[in-house]
Amino acid sequence: MTDGVPIPVFDVGNVLIRWDPRRLFRELIAEETALDEFLAKVCHHDWNLEQDRGRSFAEGVAERIALFPDQAHLIRAYDERWVETLGGAIEGSVAILDELRAKGVPTYAITNFSREKFALTRELYPFLDGFDGIIVSAHEGLIKPDPRIYALLCERYGLAPRHCVFIDDNLANVEGARAFGMQAHHFQEPEVLRAELKEAGLPL
Repeated sequence: MTDGVPIPVFDVGNVLIRWDPRRLFRELIAEETALDEFLAKVCHHDWNLEQDRGRSFAEGVAERIALFPDQAHLIRAYDERWVETLGGAIEGSVAILDELRAKGVPTYAITNFSREKFALTRELYPFLDGFDGIIVSAHEGLIKPDPRIYALLCERYGLAPRHCVFIDDNLANVEGARAFGMQAHHFQEPEVLRAELKEAGLPL
């Protein structure tokens, strides 16, 4: 807490930076039903989450290819062309982040992200280096909404949960933060976020 101002805690993917594997696979799989099936059965959400938990992409890719050898070229693309899943910064959110930093408000982040891909993303988006503290799931072996990941942020950086405003596009992660004792915002649009943060007492 700084002079009674709440502490904003940002998610990264789809709050600050657009991310969607469909951006890549629409280039590789022409038929929408086949695309849906690939992302539901082959490189699905839970598989990707294991990279966020700390498994290397090399291990994840090898595991999938062993199960789906006929899809090997697509599975490898998830790793080799991963940068094409990014859709650029969400400008309105980054503007909020920049304004808060310019006014001396400490900013933090908790993100579910693979070790390798976060390092790559950090090179592409230098504003990720400006946080006063950041918890990356793969570095810790913890993923949201595990309450231990919110606790880790607070313990490592000396924050009180009740003073934090956590921002995430995933409702389960928002509910996890609230259950831990944080204020939380379910992100959908930067304009709505700005209004809620201002109402919470942040200088925007």
